[in-house]
Amino acid sequence: MNMEVWIPFVFATTLILVIPGPTIILVISQAIAHGRKAVLPLVVGVTLGDFTAMTLSLLGLGAIMASSAALFSVLKWIGAVYLIYLGIKLWRSNPRKHETRLSATRTSTQSIFKSAFIVTALNPKSIAFFVAFLPQFISTQGEAFPQFLFLGATFLFLAALNATLYALFAGQLRDTLQNAKVQCWFNRCGGSALIGAGIVTATLQSSS
Repeated sequence: MNMEVWIPFVFATTLILVIPGPTIILVISQAIAHGRKAVLPLVVGVTLGDFTAMTLSLLGLGAIMASSAALFSVLKWIGAVYLIYLGIKLWRSNPRKHETRLSATRTSTQSIFKSAFIVTALNPKSIAFFVAFLPQFISTQGEAFPQFLFLGATFLFLAALNATLYALFAGQLRDTLQNAKVQCWFNRCGGSALIGAGIVTATLQSSS
């Protein structure tokens, strides 16, 4: 990979990732609700979600979705409804109820991972993004597949790092503020943000 291509790719990807979207709003909200224990499942969920979206794009779903308003709309509404559901669930959560059993902790971890994965993987704009973005940095002078792999791995690493930093900051903020009333306020703010992200997702329009 030519460094003259890779460095601008890293710069452009970083700028795109740091702008909060539905995934980052979810990461912040869940980390505030669950603390630092949520960091690992959130990061793994986001990374696998991005990997899934990237794979679907490279397999052609992104191109199909770009030309199919119906498919775009289906994925859009699934993502929007799920975000709103998570927002309502977080809004109604009670920070005074702490999970003490191992089975409950595992369930919570699985739930956090699942929500991060679904929101990231089913974002229609993410799937279309990989179709439009990655090819811009592929050189016609070399084989395309190795370049896709390298750029894709770079994107996943940066996405994981970005999610980790956001989750660590939000988790630390939550752990610092142990007052139940304050945590309840944070949960409601995070829930409202997720509901808002769901509403915004529902208003997305296909680029076709």
